[in-house]
Amino acid sequence: MFTIGADPLILAKENTTLMLLGGEPLGERFIWWNFVSSRRERIEQAKEDWKQGRIILPPNDNKEFIPLPEDKSKPTGDVPKPEPLS
Repeated sequence: MFTIGADPLILAKENTTLMLLGGEPLGERFIWWNFVSSRRERIEQAKEDWKQGRIILPPNDNKEFIPLPEDKSKPTGDVPKPEPLS
């Protein structure tokens, strides 16, 4: 975390492309597997979109489809709820 008004010094051991991105906090965020959103219902929609193949895989990383993980520790039909990020 950088302080407003401070000039950070970043040293790289080899040639590097670096992007710093900042701004106001996004507010509460939720994460489940590879999905992150500020709305729990959007994560549920993303889970269904992934199952149905509606999320396009990256062109150079589309040879293998990884199925949505199932939570075997809960009764069938009880979907795990996304938790807020800390």
